[in-house]
Amino acid sequence: MSAPLVVCVGLCVVDLILAVDRVPQTAGKFFADASVESPGGPAATAAAAIARLGGRARFVGRLGGDTRGDRIVSVLEAAGVEVDVERLADLSSPVSAVLVTPDGERTIVNHTDARLFATPPPATAFAGADAVLADARWPLGAVAAMDRAAASGVPGILDLDLVPAADVDAFWPAVHAATHVVASAPGLAALVPGSGESDGESLASMTGGWVAVTAGSEGVHWAGGHLAPPGVRAVETLGAGDVFHGAFALALVEGSSKEHALRFASAAAAVRCSRTGGWSALANRTEVELLMEETWSPQQDSSGG
Repeated sequence: MSAPLVVCVGLCVVDLILAVDRVPQTAGKFFADASVESPGGPAATAAAAIARLGGRARFVGRLGGDTRGDRIVSVLEAAGVEVDVERLADLSSPVSAVLVTPDGERTIVNHTDARLFATPPPATAFAGADAVLADARWPLGAVAAMDRAAASGVPGILDLDLVPAADVDAFWPAVHAATHVVASAPGLAALVPGSGESDGESLASMTGGWVAVTAGSEGVHWAGGHLAPPGVRAVETLGAGDVFHGAFALALVEGSSKEHALRFASAAAAVRCSRTGGWSALANRTEVELLMEETWSPQQDSSGG
């Protein structure tokens, strides 16, 4: 039997990652200490993380007909990800400039042509899915993904990060349809004004799904629980949340409890934070399991939670 399939729907970009001593606050010319070009984007990074962890992933997205899009597809395929990408010949593929400071924090400036995501993906993109994961950058894709998951009776995991104001109304149906919502603290605060940054109860009251909130170095919160992350020295946090979502989805589809899936995801994200290099820094399963053993007791680190 083949491994369970997680279909990841959303954004893929080319990241130009620049190591700087500080984020400029004024106009002028500045110099980077190092640079790396790597694919990025929430759903695509989640798919690459799943493949690196030994799972099976399909990325569903849209790209332009340019050489940038060609490189993205090639790297996804080389990473072991199934690719279901529509290419729009007259448009440019998404790109981000990423500034990473010595404490590992990142500042991202992204450009994505909204015309790439003007329509939802076809139903065929979800064929054979055992779980569906969608990010917030393609609202119509996220709604289609969560609806397809509900219709198929499989987990629908929603990566709820910052949603552009113009897309909030289109995105809400995905929140309501998801079985599992994993929100970033800033994403939750922006979508549900007045909520505490680590308080998912306000969002859980609006949807029938299970809600967790990630808060960086503070760990992850969910109803009745909190998990501190493994203690690693962060040198590059870029994509850590995306890795978290991919690893969480993989653990769920493999039959883990939500609590065990959160530990697995936290360890995978921590490994990502501990080294530089974009997708080259993604963790394999052995590295994640070793960090879990070092961080939590065998009783905690079990599929029963």
